[in-house]
Amino acid sequence: MKRLPVLPLILLCACGGYKKTVITLPDGFKVKAEIADTPQKAEKGLMFRDVLADSGGMLFIFEEDAPRVFWMKNTFIDLDIIFINSDNTVYYAAENVPRSYSYTPDHQVAYIHGYGKYVLELAAGSARKHNIKKNSLIKFDLK
Repeated sequence: MKRLPVLPLILLCACGGYKKTVITLPDGFKVKAEIADTPQKAEKGLMFRDVLADSGGMLFIFEEDAPRVFWMKNTFIDLDIIFINSDNTVYYAAENVPRSYSYTPDHQVAYIHGYGKYVLELAAGSARKHNIKKNSLIKFDLK
C-alpha cells in the first residue's frame, strides 16, 4: 500500500485571515477591527457570523472617498455601519441595520447608502453608546 506524504499543517491551512488594527472611537473606547482591504475580503465581510463582540468590528478600506452602498445579505447579526471620510471624520452612522439571511428576498435586504473612504461595521448600539455621529473623529493606524 502506497502512503501519501504528510504535509505540514501550515500548508493545509489557507492563510485567508484578516489583518487587524485598533480603532479609537470618539469616547476613547478601543475596538480591535479586522481589515477588509481587498475586493474579496470586502465581499465576504462579516457574512455568516452570528456574534460580534462589543470590542470587535471590521474596517473596509477603499481607494478614495466615494459614494458607497452596503448590503446586509448573509449577515446574521445586527450592526451599526459607520461611513468615514479620508480625514477620519464620520460622514454618516447607520444604526441598528437589521440582519439578513441568505434566503431573505432581495427587496427585504437592508441597503445602506453613504460616502467615504472607510466603512466600519460595529455591533448594533455602538454608535449611540460611544457617541459616534457626523463629524466625529475615528482614530486608527493602518501600518
